[in-house]
Amino acid sequence: MSSPAATNAQPDKTGLFKLLKEAIVGSHQDYTAISVNRAILLLAVPMVLEMAMESLFGIVDIFFVAHLGADATATVGITEAMLILVMAVAFGLSMGTTAVVARRVGEHDPDGAAESAVQSVLIGLGFALLIFSIALPFAPRLLEWMGATPHILAIGSLYTRIMLSSSGIILLLFLINAVFRGAGDAAVAMRVLWLANFINLCLDPCLIRGLGPFPRLGVTGTAVSTTIGRSIGVMFQLWMLAKGSAHLRILRRHIRMKLKLMWNIFEVAGVGVLQLLVATASWLVMVRLVQSFGSQATAGYTVAIRIVIFSTLPSWGLGSAAATLVGQNLGAQQPERAEQSVWRASLFNAIFLAFVSAAFLIFAPQLIGLFSNDAQVIRYGASCLRIISLCYVLWAYGEIIVQAFNGAGDTWTPAWINLLAYWIVQLPLAYVLSLRLGFGPNGAYYAILAAETVLALVSIYVFRQGKWKQKRV
Repeated sequence: MSSPAATNAQPDKTGLFKLLKEAIVGSHQDYTAISVNRAILLLAVPMVLEMAMESLFGIVDIFFVAHLGADATATVGITEAMLILVMAVAFGLSMGTTAVVARRVGEHDPDGAAESAVQSVLIGLGFALLIFSIALPFAPRLLEWMGATPHILAIGSLYTRIMLSSSGIILLLFLINAVFRGAGDAAVAMRVLWLANFINLCLDPCLIRGLGPFPRLGVTGTAVSTTIGRSIGVMFQLWMLAKGSAHLRILRRHIRMKLKLMWNIFEVAGVGVLQLLVATASWLVMVRLVQSFGSQATAGYTVAIRIVIFSTLPSWGLGSAAATLVGQNLGAQQPERAEQSVWRASLFNAIFLAFVSAAFLIFAPQLIGLFSNDAQVIRYGASCLRIISLCYVLWAYGEIIVQAFNGAGDTWTPAWINLLAYWIVQLPLAYVLSLRLGFGPNGAYYAILAAETVLALVSIYVFRQGKWKQKRV
């Protein structure tokens, strides 16, 4: 039976334009009381726009780097394969943070939400220092271990050292934004990434190409501009936390270490980190596998994956909105409304990705051709886009449901599903298809298609069992 809040919600009378404006400016609504469609829109729109600038930077970044040649593009692709491990930690910690903060907000416990936010930031600072101490001395050696050629090492070692050493800043950026998203202040998180990546976008061509008074740094300029932009973004986040927002206010009495609460967050977040490490470590192996077919194959794969990420921004926004709504509604003792939010967001996602899939199947070579005029790079990249897009409609449900589990604080379930999909299905299949059966890079792409299909089907089945509704955080 539906909860009273879900049943009695009145039809929205707000015009679409005003609703979009409210979403972008920032809403003061109680998301556990308004209609589900309106709640999804108010949360998803700023979350989509938040990542739009992030992925737009990635697209522009690879556009400039791709024109430096296949080795420069491969440098970015290989480094990002290692950086994704840091991103796994960042997103894993963000999952725990969003779940705990959202649950406290749903329970109408502002002090609990503020204290959870502070402990999450302290955890992030600890991880940032640890990453810096490891990455600074060993970054070039890691690049070599990933199969980089001597020429890639010559042009890319400094880039890799800067990117990996400063990746703790990226971790903090995403972690603090998870605090805002869990509280329902998605518009604040959006503005943070807009600022950070606007600076990136301005500096990137200047430092890569040496425009005006800026030095010509080549691929290294990408790392410098990213570090500057995201550092300013973190400073802006800390200022916003001190200032207070619509749903979250941190006071001086909240700023102290609470080991029990920190451990509670880390229990949820730690499994989230494991969950994403399972997925991203498999991606690291996939990049290493593709690199065995040469720089052109890696460059094509790198460009294709950037386009895939950019195209799935609305999916990410809808999934994050669903995670916040699940956490807040479970905190408000409305589990059926939480489930309704997930199915509604999944349907919206499937409709959107059906159109994206059709576009990739038709225009894949032209899309890759925007970033490279190398015929081999275009061929590899177009094959990747077309094959992966075949699972988009089904994947639409898996993407939302996995984030819903995390929003409920049930991070173990997606961890096991990721282990099955990526390590038991994807990696062995990629090895057999690409190397043993001679499909080359296409074998790796077909393995991705199979893994994402398995992930979606298993996620839907487990979600329907409903055990996530009893999770306590």
